[in-house]
Amino acid sequence: MAKSTYDSKAIEVLSGLDPVKKRPGMYTDTSCPNHLIQEVLDNSVDEAIAGHCSNIKVKIQKNGFISISDDGRGMPIDEHPEHKLSGVELILCKLHAGAKFSGEEYNFSGGLHGVGVSVVNALSETLEVFVKRNSKEYSMKFKNGDKKTELKPVGSVGLRNTGTTIKFKPNERYFESNEIKLKELKHLLKAKAVLCPGLTIEYTNENTKDSKIKWFFENGLKSYLEEESNGIDLILKESIVSSNTAKDQEVEFVINWAPKFQKNKLDETYVNLIPTAQGGSHLNGFKSGLLEALKEFCDYRSLLPKGLKLNADDVINNAIFVVSSKMQNPQFAGQTKERLDSKDHMAFVSGSTKDILSIWFNKHTEEGEKIAELAIISAQARVKASSTVERKKTFKGPALPGKLSDCNSEDLNKTELFLVEGDSAGGSAKQARERSFQAIMPLRGKILNTWDLESSEIIKSQEIKNLSTAIGVLPGNADVSSLRYGKICILADADSDGLHIATLLCALFLRHFKPLVNEGRIFIAMPPLYRIDCGKDVFYALDEQQKDKIVKDFKNKKGKPKINIQRFKGLGEMNPSQLRETVMDPESRQLVRLSISATDNANAMMDLLLSKKNAPARKEWLEKKGSLVRI
Repeated sequence: MAKSTYDSKAIEVLSGLDPVKKRPGMYTDTSCPNHLIQEVLDNSVDEAIAGHCSNIKVKIQKNGFISISDDGRGMPIDEHPEHKLSGVELILCKLHAGAKFSGEEYNFSGGLHGVGVSVVNALSETLEVFVKRNSKEYSMKFKNGDKKTELKPVGSVGLRNTGTTIKFKPNERYFESNEIKLKELKHLLKAKAVLCPGLTIEYTNENTKDSKIKWFFENGLKSYLEEESNGIDLILKESIVSSNTAKDQEVEFVINWAPKFQKNKLDETYVNLIPTAQGGSHLNGFKSGLLEALKEFCDYRSLLPKGLKLNADDVINNAIFVVSSKMQNPQFAGQTKERLDSKDHMAFVSGSTKDILSIWFNKHTEEGEKIAELAIISAQARVKASSTVERKKTFKGPALPGKLSDCNSEDLNKTELFLVEGDSAGGSAKQARERSFQAIMPLRGKILNTWDLESSEIIKSQEIKNLSTAIGVLPGNADVSSLRYGKICILADADSDGLHIATLLCALFLRHFKPLVNEGRIFIAMPPLYRIDCGKDVFYALDEQQKDKIVKDFKNKKGKPKINIQRFKGLGEMNPSQLRETVMDPESRQLVRLSISATDNANAMMDLLLSKKNAPARKEWLEKKGSLVRI
């Protein structure tokens, strides 16, 4: 190995938008361009929240461009006194540049870090901005994040005709797929219109039959819940809709209950109109307030069986709800803003929810007793499931499964458990891991299909019992306080058998360990299927499509290079160093978080794939669409 001298020459300082181009996954979701659209949309919605915008138009063009326009005040076009650049250029070319840090221009806003729209610019082949302001229309153009034209007037408009239009084409090199998830996008646009009274959102797609859709909701959350719950028998004739406002924060919610558990029910949370798929402090506050209000009601009317204690999940299991919070300077878990971490807001939401629902329960005693009955049934089922296996009380000890190679750390924020397919791959993973925080547990072949089974039944499987003991959580139990690892990573071969095993494990966690999914604890590791060598350059490809793209790029750059392609039959074929580099090293690996949203129909898909009762439908689906499945 060649000797290297570590001195100041080795230190790089990334400037401008280079940090985004270098590590795009730190700033956005790189699975598809949806999050880029959301970043631009959030800026327009922030104008609406502030009362300056009433119309937003989103257009998907045939040429791959996406256009988002609003009738807000328009980006600032004057020169910044310190940086000597126009406001437009600062916003689009500088990280952490924006008007939302102080709270003076925007009381409540989603774009907080001054990062979002500059990330869009960095990850776009072309971006063009049009600003209507001061009776003129201005334009500026960028290519791969770099300025191509100066900001200049291109026409005249009426004095009251103001707003911003951003048109961009995502650079496919930064995304696993360049296809926009249209269903998720339309759901997001609809939700924004619901949550912002007086805002009209128009969607146009030049590539589909539903070429134009317009959303405007007069009754806000109530009409949204009714529309999304169409076909579900609800307990309450009138859903509970309420809100509370303080100086620097607000909460609004709507809630109803179904008499039995619904797999694809509405349970959404938002902060400043940004969807928070992983919940966070506002959801925890809402659940806490709901629990306290119902417990108070049950205690006053002596409804609880002796010795039975309700928890938050018992109350919310059958609930259909939307929670929308607004606040100054919300603290999110990351740039994608999927989870709220603002601790102070939890107390506000909890107190507001308890006060509102306590009054409601006392006024609607008959309906309140029906809700209490649902919670009691849920609590009794939970207690019954927990009694089937002895809870693990110590962090370490002889009770741990023999095949588990545990880590040294007890810090939940650092520890990781890899569930590995087979003993052979498990042996390589043990050598590849970082012993201080990574644990390995080999699994014996395909685990039990648990999708149609009750939690009390699956614990009879020794493999699942061992897995449950290893992670420290019982199947079907809402209490995850004894969780032993912050991340649980499914590591299976990149072939069809491996995907089947990964699917069975995903089903296990979705059906029987859902609180871990909701907390964002479950991940799927993405091992490569191919290794491509060209001289000193080494690349790994997840699938055939990615391999072909890498080979094509080599040929375009180097003419006719000597390329060696290795296909891994399984994880057992990878040596420990390859396994460490591709799936275990936090600096170079790729993990996909297992998450669910209101639009992905995860339960319906699992029913189709795994439910015994759907065998005929599954056969029909495979006959018609099996050829479309990509491995």
